[in-house]
This record gives sequence, C-alpha cells and structure tokens, in this order.
Amino acid sequence: MDYITTAQVDALLGAGWAGTGDPARAVLMANAWLSAKPLPEFDEVPAAVVQAGAEIAREAAAGKLYAAAEVGVLAKSVEAKGVSSSKTYAAGARTVTAGEAFAMALLAPYLSAGQIKLVRG
Repeated sequence: MDYITTAQVDALLGAGWAGTGDPARAVLMANAWLSAKPLPEFDEVPAAVVQAGAEIAREAAAGKLYAAAEVGVLAKSVEAKGVSSSKTYAAGARTVTAGEAFAMALLAPYLSAGQIKLVRG
C-alpha cells in the first residue's frame, strides 16, 4: 500500500525537502517503512500518517534510513586514573533519528488501535 506520494511530501515539507537525495526513492523507502508497521487498513490515509511518511521520506533522502549498519557486538572500554567505563551495544544497534522518533509518535494512535488489552484478575 502506498501511504504517501512525492506530491504530498512536497506540499508538507516544501520544495527541496530531499536536498541532494532522490525524492522518488525517498518516498518509496518511506512507504516501505510505513508498510512494515502494523498499521490498520485505511479507506483514506489519515493526515498524521501522511505527515509521518513525509518525515520518514526526509530521513530517507538524507541517507539516514536503511543505512548500512555494522554487524557484531561492539564494545568500548576506557580506563583513566583507576576509573573505568564500559559500553556494549547489541549487534546491529543504531541510533533512531529525530524524524523516526517523531514519525512513531504520529503513528502511535494507529499502532495500538487494533489491540485488545487483556487483564487477568
């Protein structure tokens, strides 16, 4: 399903939103990203979902979505003057961009819409 179009992203973010990126490819990637989410079927895509798609398209155009990730466990240890610090990251760990976090916040009402909460007594 296509959630957004290049014309919609242009209208929301203005001309030049893709910078030096390919707008059509960025929108394709944004639609793939949205399709991977457990969104309900829409007769008409809500404005918040279109806005989320535009935010993701901007991230994709900037090369921040589906970027190459280093596979394997990464570890970093530093010791100075008897004090040590260690950080370990899971395989494939990556930072969530601001655009992705904003898009997830916009999608939150739709991601939980089809869930039924069970409470055991």
